[in-house]
Amino acid sequence: MKLGVNIDHVATIRNARGTSYPDPLKAAEIAIDAGADFITVHLREDRRHVRDEDVFNLKKNINTELNLEIAATEEMLKIAKRVKPYSIGIVPEKREELTTEGGLDIGNMHSKLSSIIEEMHSTGIKVSLFIDPNINQLKYLEKLEIKPDIIEIHTGDYCDNPSEEKLQLIINATEHVNKLGIECHAGHGITLTHAKRIKEISHISTLNIGHSLISEAIFYGLHSVVKTMKTTISN
Repeated sequence: MKLGVNIDHVATIRNARGTSYPDPLKAAEIAIDAGADFITVHLREDRRHVRDEDVFNLKKNINTELNLEIAATEEMLKIAKRVKPYSIGIVPEKREELTTEGGLDIGNMHSKLSSIIEEMHSTGIKVSLFIDPNINQLKYLEKLEIKPDIIEIHTGDYCDNPSEEKLQLIINATEHVNKLGIECHAGHGITLTHAKRIKEISHISTLNIGHSLISEAIFYGLHSVVKTMKTTISN
């Protein structure tokens, strides 16, 4: 199982004081050295985490894949085409939310998403869609004229209040994605404890983890916590 490390909250700490440190690029380099398979950042419309220059700097200087999470807006799509990351992750976004609250509404967006996937594929960028473990939503994937490369299952509801029932919803969702022949990732709210259960789901190839790693890094160091997480999900 691969590990994507989201370094948004390194930028959050930097932005709190308006300083030039801590540097997201340095965090990315440490995470990669500790075993991260790729780096994820979410360029929000309000730039509360990473900024445009951070994204370009990461793309230029890291020696692994960059996954750029963005909202499905013209502004963000233009930036993605300029950056040319390995992949973009389309996520829903609301200005007032503390963090991403759920998955995309595929039912109301399938035409727009088909156009985005076609546009990104024409520039060699893979596309991931962030979706709740909801079979009714996942069924709309079949209406997409062009399939995404990756579906990332939103694990936030399970991680906030774990139960076997919620875990089963994730399992069911990954099985549906697998039947469609699409690569399946999972992310949001995952701690080391959650990862020990989620890693057992056979169709998930990658976990995307950010907040818990940066939080634990305050006490144990970023290299140590990334290495521990990578070892845990790989064994």
